[in-house]
Amino acid sequence: MFATNGILTLTTDFGSQDGYVAAMKGVMLGINPDLKLVDVSHDIAPHDIMDGAFVLRTVAEAFPNGTVHLAVVDPGVGSSRKAIAMKYRNQLFVGPDNGLFSLLLAGQSAEKVVELDQPRFWRDVTISTTFHGRDIFAPIAARLASGLSLSSAGTPITSIKSLHWALPISDDQGIQGWVVHIDRFGNCITNIARDQFESHRRSRTFKCYAGTSIIASNSETYSDVDPGEPTVLFNSQDMLEIAIHKGSASSMLNIRKGAPVNILFMDDKT
Repeated sequence: MFATNGILTLTTDFGSQDGYVAAMKGVMLGINPDLKLVDVSHDIAPHDIMDGAFVLRTVAEAFPNGTVHLAVVDPGVGSSRKAIAMKYRNQLFVGPDNGLFSLLLAGQSAEKVVELDQPRFWRDVTISTTFHGRDIFAPIAARLASGLSLSSAGTPITSIKSLHWALPISDDQGIQGWVVHIDRFGNCITNIARDQFESHRRSRTFKCYAGTSIIASNSETYSDVDPGEPTVLFNSQDMLEIAIHKGSASSMLNIRKGAPVNILFMDDKT
């Protein structure tokens, strides 16, 4: 029997200056003032579904079973895109069916998905066409976190929209990947995983070409290099990251989201 734990996380591109997040919280607390609301991020780049998906994936597994995750990055609000909720790995996810959950699933299937088509669980039967976060997603997420069953929340559907995520290209000579996220420190996170890197490297030296830099060694920590120096390391998600100790790799090395990152493995001569 699936049971929620009263924890409800929020991930949006709404920012903090306009009151949109506060309105959603007000709706949820009006349904259940005992909910434990956790802000993941409200600084997702506007309309950037992939950025929201990346951030959601990095945090979801840290939460206990029974958590409800509300994610709203919804450039298609008011259109024909579905509003959905799904169960995956003993957690629930609520948001628009626009690919926001496809990185989280990573090619797997959710245990159950429903379309949120039951107006009795919305904020009101008459809703805004521009703010489904307040009028549909927030009230249903709050009800799910308070014990409403997923089956009652909507009508079962068999599939959700997927986005195509760029995968690294690799051969014996190297790997070409891309920067998929830049955090607030200016660290440039790529789509190159540690296991892929190490399996191709086979203890060889390498050069990493990114932006205006060529980096020839990797570190375990940021402080393994001097302040202002660039380094390559693997972050807490075991993804290759380009960083500068006490600096912004993005600005100092002229690296932007989507920029290519090329790893060249060297066949060392003795």
